[in-house]
Amino acid sequence: MSPQSQPPGDTDVRRAIETVFRIESPRIVAAVTRVVRDVGIAEELAQDALVAALEQWPRDGVPDNPGAWLMTAARRRAVDLVRRRENYARKLQEIGREIPETVPFDEPADPDDIDDDLLRLVFTTCHPVLSAEARVALTLRLLGGLTTVEIARAFLVPEATIAQRIVRAKRTLATKNVAFEVPYGPEREARLADVLDVIYLVFNEGYAATAGDDWLRPGLCEDALRLARVLAGLMPKEPEVHGLAALLEFQASRTAARTGPDGEPVLLKDQNRRRWNRMLIARGVTALARAEATASGAPGPYVLQATIAACHAHAYSYEETDWATIATLYGLLAARAPSPVVELNRAVAVSMAEGPGAALGIVDDLAPHLSGYHLLPSVRGDLLARLGRTTEAAAEFERAAALARNERERELLLRRAREAQAG
Repeated sequence: MSPQSQPPGDTDVRRAIETVFRIESPRIVAAVTRVVRDVGIAEELAQDALVAALEQWPRDGVPDNPGAWLMTAARRRAVDLVRRRENYARKLQEIGREIPETVPFDEPADPDDIDDDLLRLVFTTCHPVLSAEARVALTLRLLGGLTTVEIARAFLVPEATIAQRIVRAKRTLATKNVAFEVPYGPEREARLADVLDVIYLVFNEGYAATAGDDWLRPGLCEDALRLARVLAGLMPKEPEVHGLAALLEFQASRTAARTGPDGEPVLLKDQNRRRWNRMLIARGVTALARAEATASGAPGPYVLQATIAACHAHAYSYEETDWATIATLYGLLAARAPSPVVELNRAVAVSMAEGPGAALGIVDDLAPHLSGYHLLPSVRGDLLARLGRTTEAAAEFERAAALARNERERELLLRRAREAQAG
């Protein structure tokens, strides 16, 4: 470590620690879990490393490679814990008592293993002893480093519900002695749907952050995209894996155009498509072709979403987009994976293909299901503005702003309210 000649103030250091830990904690937890074989203990050891940083960095300065510092500190604590276990086990054996098998530290590599700790962690936390909701919530907490508030927003449920799911999931993994291992064959395939959902939700949180001051969190997008690519290489015959990879490639291609000079959100219709990353679009096209080539029946949800994203990627402008096809695809997606959010997206496509009046009824029918979802009044405000009902549109944008948790998104919605009010 090379401390700075003038250590920064405590506030700056604390902010740096929080930022680094948020970025690095998934990798730290995953690496430490490999050692201690317990995700709950691994998270505690990662938190211990964070406490050590809070104690040392204000005094010594922020290290040149803060992520490596935290990783090393956590792994040292993990190794110490394993050694203490082994010493304790040895002493018990010496006095003739039976003990459970100790946790091994070094193991030979398995050629069929997943050579990625983060991906290994996803499969482990998607163990069937947990409910589907608990699997996704726990994995988002450990893999994405998301707070319970952010996860709750992603699921549209109360924060307390998510907190309980996470606590119970950790307790269940511990009491059931679930090992940090990679499933194989049918068991791996059975967990695949949850793994894909987790990767997708992590990407979405980076693509449009639910809370905070920043609209984008690129690190989460990069992690999710890398995991999707690794998974596609590991499971080349699974069309949904390629579908997810294609979807994320297409979505990631728009990143540079999604914010303005000051970090403000730029809506899809206003984006400069020349700033879209053509290499990522090409990768998306290739992944979607692989998905279609490996499919044996009707396309799955991720293949359908990737096909929708491909329609946007192939359009030269917002107006030239094949909205009729997109509306049809959303209809197929709603039939395959029913969701009020999918219906809301279908309403947007219908409004572009058939006019805002045709979509308003769809949106109004969703009100009981999306009462706390800020994008419902946002979409309704857009439809009303296009119908010339500007006063009502402004009220809807203001309601959406009140529900939004992201500061950048709130500013955008309030600006749209002012524009609607001005006619």
